[in-house]
Amino acid sequence: MTDPIAKTSTLTVKVGLDQAGIPIAIEWEAEDALGKKAPVDCKAMLLSFFNTQTKETMKLDLWTKDMQVDEMDRFMFQTLRAMADTYFKATQNNKLAADMQRFVQYFGEQTEIIPRQQ
Repeated sequence: MTDPIAKTSTLTVKVGLDQAGIPIAIEWEAEDALGKKAPVDCKAMLLSFFNTQTKETMKLDLWTKDMQVDEMDRFMFQTLRAMADTYFKATQNNKLAADMQRFVQYFGEQTEIIPRQQ
């Protein structure tokens, strides 16, 4: 049995495109605890939804054309780290979460976001 919805919140994403349809600006906003919205500028986003009927993931990945490679490296490092944490919280599968974190460590070292471990 599903719990009844007690409250809803709206997340808004605005993407500014150039003449060629390439993202040049991304802005998102969400209601805070007081119902206020505060827009936030960003250069990249990854959005995934798990479809309950098809059991497939739908995703939307966008980044602005002025995002630098080092910024994308940092964005992916932080995202991968957060995904490993989320996976552990959702499944309590310590072994696979630790394997994911080892890859995150490797990724961070290879992109020089974090120092190499000796």
